[in-house]
Amino acid sequence: MVTVKVPQRAHTVASEGGLRYLWFVLSAFALSALVPLLLVAVVNDVGRSSAWIITLTIVIWTGLRLSAIIGAGRPMLFDFFFLMFCYVFMGLAPTVQIRSDLISTTTKGIDSGFDVPTAVLVAVGIAFYEIGRLLRALRERGSGGASAAVDDGRALGTQLTSVSRVRSLVLLGFGIVFSAYFISSIGLGSLFASRDQAFAARSAAWPDPAIRSVMYALAIYPLLVGIGAITQVRKAAGRGASRVYLVVILAAVLVLLVIINPISSARYSLGTVLFALAVYGGAMRTALRVRVTMASAIIGLIFLFPLADAFRSPVVKIFRDGFFGEYKSNPDYDAFWQVANAYSFVLDGLVHVGQQALGSLLFWVPRAVWAEKPVDTSILLANYRGYSFTNLSAPLWAEFLVNGGIPLLIIGFLLTGYFLRIMDKRLLPAFAAAGYWGIVGAIFPVYMTILLRGSFLQATGAVAVALACLLIVRKPQRGLLRLETAKTDIRLRETPPPWPSRSARD
Repeated sequence: MVTVKVPQRAHTVASEGGLRYLWFVLSAFALSALVPLLLVAVVNDVGRSSAWIITLTIVIWTGLRLSAIIGAGRPMLFDFFFLMFCYVFMGLAPTVQIRSDLISTTTKGIDSGFDVPTAVLVAVGIAFYEIGRLLRALRERGSGGASAAVDDGRALGTQLTSVSRVRSLVLLGFGIVFSAYFISSIGLGSLFASRDQAFAARSAAWPDPAIRSVMYALAIYPLLVGIGAITQVRKAAGRGASRVYLVVILAAVLVLLVIINPISSARYSLGTVLFALAVYGGAMRTALRVRVTMASAIIGLIFLFPLADAFRSPVVKIFRDGFFGEYKSNPDYDAFWQVANAYSFVLDGLVHVGQQALGSLLFWVPRAVWAEKPVDTSILLANYRGYSFTNLSAPLWAEFLVNGGIPLLIIGFLLTGYFLRIMDKRLLPAFAAAGYWGIVGAIFPVYMTILLRGSFLQATGAVAVALACLLIVRKPQRGLLRLETAKTDIRLRETPPPWPSRSARD
């Protein structure tokens, strides 16, 4: 009798491969089969248009792509959140609304003749996003073995930018002080009132929208970035210092959750903070955690996102109209219809190339100084359509259309896909070990859903503040760590990356 010893590594690879396919199959069945079938069975088609066939195809495609990311167990977070936004806001919600002819109540009066062209434009944007990612992936393959090693997050010679301990502590201290000022300015009670009441308190304190946006961001992102930076500093600290850092981190988290809470905070902001804190806590450290975190994010957006709207007004809404009923007439899902309005805007010849983008870039200029400053794209489209309610979405498709028409939409999504692929690859080594880019990956992928929903002018203030905070904690060039020589508690040379290696995937 001959006994054959199978190396432990082979067992690990085989086991991981089985888990990968199991997660993919289960996710694909739920997202791309069960949900579409139930939607068609439950939501009657009243004959508004045939555009729902295109949007349902978007549901199926993005569901398959999301399932592939979850199955791989690799934190390609920018790709993941882009596709998740498309799945819900450009696929699931418009399919329900078109079949039922119950579109967003804040975008009434849209001719059904715009449905199919709008669905095609949305699909074209997603297609060119995928092409952009594919072009970048082909370029990475052409560069040979170096990219393969980086793909696994453990390339020899790959540099990880570390964070500065002193600057991180200074930023966190500033964040705590400014947050105290913010709370005193609007009143602690308003933070635990309804969302509308909290917004009214901020508006009373800072009437100018640009200044109000920056002040709100300053109350959040110095704390959020500082917590992430100190979390990384703590990993290399001794036992005594580690305990002190833990107390500091917990205190900062407590202050942050007073400002960003489920009662008075916008759901996107709350989601950004909670996801970032989960990543700081190690949600991206193993393939299993990555999968569970991503699956939880999808469940949260589909099931919990509508429920989190209960505290928008002083009257708490606790009764819901079923799963698909949540999307009928719901103004939270107006993104598709704002693309239709943007397309109509283009057809009417009203595009001024780059005008809206200029307003976003110069968001910090008060209107008192720049009287001709462009309004939010959402307001622009609302005024164009004669809507009385102007707090609408302006998704990336609409931003591209009003700034340069269909050509800019194609070029813009091509570059978006290419750039986000680069960003995802920068995150992998940082998640495998520790580094400045790990903080970027904790915050910006999920915040991207705010940018995707729009409008840019509303969101750029927070982006600028977050970027400034990241630059503050970033260690100068001498702080770069090479993976093969980094002396940390993670022992990069001996420990394989937490997700499946390329050999395991192939």
